[in-house]
Amino acid sequence: MTTVDAGLRRASLDPAAAALLVVLCLSWGLNQVAIKVADGGIQPVFQAGVRAAIGCLLIVGWCRLRGKPLFARDGTLAAGIVAGTLFACEFVFIYVGLDFTTVSRGIVFLYVTPIIVAVGAHFLIPGERLAMVQLAGLAAAFVGVVVAFADRLSVSSPQAWIGDALCLAAAFGWGSTTLVIRTTALNVAPPEKVLAYQLALGAVIPLALAPLFGPFVRRIDWPVAIAFAYQVLAVVAASYLAWFWLISRYPAARLSAFTFLTPLFGVAFGGLILREPVSLNLVVALALVACGVYLVNRRPI
Repeated sequence: MTTVDAGLRRASLDPAAAALLVVLCLSWGLNQVAIKVADGGIQPVFQAGVRAAIGCLLIVGWCRLRGKPLFARDGTLAAGIVAGTLFACEFVFIYVGLDFTTVSRGIVFLYVTPIIVAVGAHFLIPGERLAMVQLAGLAAAFVGVVVAFADRLSVSSPQAWIGDALCLAAAFGWGSTTLVIRTTALNVAPPEKVLAYQLALGAVIPLALAPLFGPFVRRIDWPVAIAFAYQVLAVVAASYLAWFWLISRYPAARLSAFTFLTPLFGVAFGGLILREPVSLNLVVALALVACGVYLVNRRPI
């Protein structure tokens, strides 16, 4: 994207953007199941590093095929390193944190992210100040996530607080990554380049840390291979690119509000694919999330 494209930024979401966001959230919800399946055969931190490395190679190959200049000097290097480091740390915190706490608790803390983005955008990005109705929408959406997991929030061990803290740190990493992109030269860089920065650092840092977490490969079978391939092709190479394209054109707070749908889709896919129990809480939570998304997008910020 060139600087001329900055004029294409829109103040509100159109139906096509909203539909794409729902598809992205659905794919990320399914990704939670894919990670769980792949974890049975591939060490989590090593998995994150390899997934990012393959995704980075795919993005570089795509840019070469399309003739897109990926390595031209454009003043984004420093911001790209910061965003990439935050991106990498986010995944390390998630994977290590889930060794101490339950997935349900971890997800609740991780999905504080949209609130972090909304508050950060309110102070850092002109034109994205939040009115009370948007704050109420974010609160409703977060309550929806809490409701979805309320029946499974039991503390698993005295060390659960360590995992909770790491997942909260991951939320700050995720939210900070979005804000760095929106407030630096990355905001007018091609989305492919923004993604490449993050995947490059998202590969180097986890792979450097992976030896600290045990054997890299436990077993490889078809379910593990398919789950891992889904993460690389559908999530890393396709959905992340679409997400960064969206945040270069639409308000960060409004986009981030939709991410509350992701853990709810994760619960639904867990019930369908992994036969995990799905309670009435999910229905109530979906209603709260839908209400929250509507309020955040009700009128221009």
